[in-house]
Amino acid sequence: MKVLCFGSLNIDYVYKVNHVVRPGETEKSEEVSVNCGGKGLNQSVALARAGMAVSHAGMVGKDGKLLLDQCAENGIGTQYLRMIEGRCGHTIIQVDNEGNNSILLYGGANQCMTRDFIDEVLGGFEKNDVILLQNEINLLHVIIDKAYAKGMQIYLNPSPYNEALEKCDLRKVSCFLLNEIEGEQMTGETAPEKILAAMHERYPSADIVLTLGKDGSLYLDEHGMVRQEAFPVKAVDTTAAGDTFTGYFLYARSTGMTAKNGLELASKAAALAVTRPGAMDSIPAMEEVICHSWEEDAL
Repeated sequence: MKVLCFGSLNIDYVYKVNHVVRPGETEKSEEVSVNCGGKGLNQSVALARAGMAVSHAGMVGKDGKLLLDQCAENGIGTQYLRMIEGRCGHTIIQVDNEGNNSILLYGGANQCMTRDFIDEVLGGFEKNDVILLQNEINLLHVIIDKAYAKGMQIYLNPSPYNEALEKCDLRKVSCFLLNEIEGEQMTGETAPEKILAAMHERYPSADIVLTLGKDGSLYLDEHGMVRQEAFPVKAVDTTAAGDTFTGYFLYARSTGMTAKNGLELASKAAALAVTRPGAMDSIPAMEEVICHSWEEDAL
């Protein structure tokens, strides 16, 4: 079984602020850093640091050598990455004193996928291989259709939620990984159990993973629901917490772990990620997750 993450690669410009800027306000930034990110790349890195052999498919602009180098350094397969004219996707991220963030996204090269490129990439994969998707690249509906036609297992993080997802036949998705906001956007419900019920009613053959921040996470499939409490830590930056959770959960399921054990592992990895600044740089390696003293944190 091969694992492919087909998604975005961004350069993140991260600004440390006292509070997220309001309309019409000018706010002083205490710090600024330039990092590699993008939901797609973050999730590939999480998979790789968990110990999964993963290839990444996507496009970068002429300013994207840093992104290609980071993929190689993290052991991510780069045979499906292409450099094109123009600029990379990038974000402007504000992180406040409480670790909360606000993100402005420019698509750049991430919005330059073509049908020929999709065919080229998926030509290297077969039935039961795994594809992990987000919603920061164009032609997502085409990728889902073509991956489904090949019999691949489709894991989707429907973020950011927008009109592009309305083009997608989401009945073809094997597993949804979403947070409370995306759950409400998809179902109109706000209570976690109602979000799960509405998702299951619409997509009865899919597994549903719902992350709830400090309130933990939930999993639902045809056999029932599993709940996982969050691990208590002091948050510094929540930017890549969801991506870390997604990568570690997919690793767990792809290696035969139960949903319960997968939620626990992913929750631990995400908890470590929020204690560190940055996006990709905050994602822990498996050894850190295993060796961390969670009992001491609870005291």
